[in-house]
Amino acid sequence: MFLVVPDPAHGLVAAPQSSDDLTPVTEQSPAAKGFAWNSEIEAYTRQADHDPAAVDDIAGMLRELGHYVFSVNKPLPRS
Repeated sequence: MFLVVPDPAHGLVAAPQSSDDLTPVTEQSPAAKGFAWNSEIEAYTRQADHDPAAVDDIAGMLRELGHYVFSVNKPLPRS
């Protein structure tokens, strides 16, 4: 399972629930779309505007790979 959300500090974030979600194909696919692994937050990040289409694009790609995905099209407030 992945969470895909724009974040003011990290750009567009695709975060796996656990390391079990990181198959070789899943690791290659975000990289092909310009994402890099951020070990500090344990998620793929890409500096980008917070365009809802970008969220839908990466969420759709992960769903096509067989993952359950929760996505939000606007930045979540920081608490």
